[in-house]
Amino acid sequence: MSTPTSDTLLNQRRFDGRRSARELALRWPGGAGLAVSFVLNVEEGAELAIADGDPVNEGVHEVTNRLDAVPDYCAGTHFEYGARMGHARIVQRFIDAGLPLTLNVCGRALQRTPWVADEARQHGFELCGHGWLWKSPAGLPEAEEAEAIARTAAVITQLGGQAPAGWHNKSSRTPATRRLLRAHGGFEYDSDDYGDDLPWLLPFHDGRPPHVVLPYAFDTNDMRFFDRGGFVRAADFSGYVGDALAALRSEARHAPRLLTIGLHGRILGRPGRIAGLDGVIQQVQALRDEAVVMTRVAIARHWRDSLA
Repeated sequence: MSTPTSDTLLNQRRFDGRRSARELALRWPGGAGLAVSFVLNVEEGAELAIADGDPVNEGVHEVTNRLDAVPDYCAGTHFEYGARMGHARIVQRFIDAGLPLTLNVCGRALQRTPWVADEARQHGFELCGHGWLWKSPAGLPEAEEAEAIARTAAVITQLGGQAPAGWHNKSSRTPATRRLLRAHGGFEYDSDDYGDDLPWLLPFHDGRPPHVVLPYAFDTNDMRFFDRGGFVRAADFSGYVGDALAALRSEARHAPRLLTIGLHGRILGRPGRIAGLDGVIQQVQALRDEAVVMTRVAIARHWRDSLA
């Protein structure tokens, strides 16, 4: 069992934005200043549902409406749409464009949609662990969190053909998450961080390469279609992400930058929204050698190997 001090060090808050000269001089593969990470979250089938034996129903889909004590077949079919229609609609864009993609997969979701893993193997997409169920581990006993990590990794390994290198919880991690990932073995990075535009290294002083913390983003994320006052039209998504690309492109001439773009089959995969992804892909491709699209594991390894 780890001491409280060690977990505190793994979760210390970082307000100092200064970077080393080596970090500021780093370039991404091909000399690009900006790395772009597309992440498709595969959560459909892992949402909480009384119909699946869970204690409660998920309450957020196209509307916010939680039913208590009874199955919610309305919410269930909203999630089914992501697996049945939206997922293929999004993935085909990346296949056609020849772009790499990271899939954040919940274990139960992947178990119910094994074709997602087949597709990932065929096209070289990364499968990253996203929890067994689509819920935060915050408040879970440590043993239950460790079991969820191991169970999810086992399904990804079995169906995807290789163990996951990355992990990303819904909402908050626990103080033990990073230690448990390290103890499990095989995990090289996590995305349970929203506080930077660049990765950072977390040494464990155990003789192994440092762990990489790879920040994620909620603003350049299609989940804002579900925020009242957020994205409404497809152009809202492509326009906002385009503004982020423009700002980071300018900054990346002087220091490296990372942009994460989060996607969901049940959200952006709807016919009225998918043009937003088309617009983003076109803008990224127009940057040519100024930006490079990478999987998250490729970003983590490049950062670690360049600096460790």
